[in-house]
Amino acid sequence: MTVLASRAGWIIGWSVGLAVVLAVVVLVATILVLAQHVSERAGAINDSLTDSVNNTAALAELNTTNESAEAIVAGLARGRHRLGG
Repeated sequence: MTVLASRAGWIIGWSVGLAVVLAVVVLVATILVLAQHVSERAGAINDSLTDSVNNTAALAELNTTNESAEAIVAGLARGRHRLGG
């Protein structure tokens, strides 16, 4: 009876150990697949952000454009005032 109990303990132990190892393998494989998908999308996202930086670089000069427009409008207002309008 002790031999059977000892074998049953070993069988249960190995079964639990195998189940734990299989669960860890499945989880790690899932994480690796998801990481690969993230990596693929990260490249596309980075390219898109680089394009956005290039496309919006002219906005850095917006303050200069705004100041020029204000000067033009002020000049037009002075001219209109001088003409009596």
